[in-house]
Amino acid sequence: MLGSKKPRGRVSGGTTLVSRDTEVVGDIHFSGTLDIEGLVRGNIVAQPGKDALVRVVDAGSVEGEIRAPAIMINGRVDGDVHAARHLELASKARVHGDVFYTLVEMAVGSEVNGRLMHVDGKEVDDRPERAPDPAVEIAEVGRDGAAETALAKG
Repeated sequence: MLGSKKPRGRVSGGTTLVSRDTEVVGDIHFSGTLDIEGLVRGNIVAQPGKDALVRVVDAGSVEGEIRAPAIMINGRVDGDVHAARHLELASKARVHGDVFYTLVEMAVGSEVNGRLMHVDGKEVDDRPERAPDPAVEIAEVGRDGAAETALAKG
């Protein structure tokens, strides 16, 4: 894209396709190439240490976070985007969330409704998928007025 002569969109490993008229509910963990032509309601996370590419085509949509070394978007993403190596936003890209990138290409017409934050690729890879849930102290009061406390995952 954008006048580059080097081939793009190729990584080692297989290709997984979420085709048009397909809806996936839940997180996807993958390596290789993941092509999104349908709808994904969940986070998309590349396996650590593996070469991976996510492509969201113009009819594709993701409602969740995307984390991968290389990401190409020409559809809609409602969530944060974390590209450790390369991010390409094509002319029909619509991102509603923060974008963390090492290298970014944006075509005329692409939209980002959120923050663009340049980071070292290692910083993107080292972030946890989600912050661990904090322990929450719960108090139960019995009929006699005595309180019992317990720790529970929140």
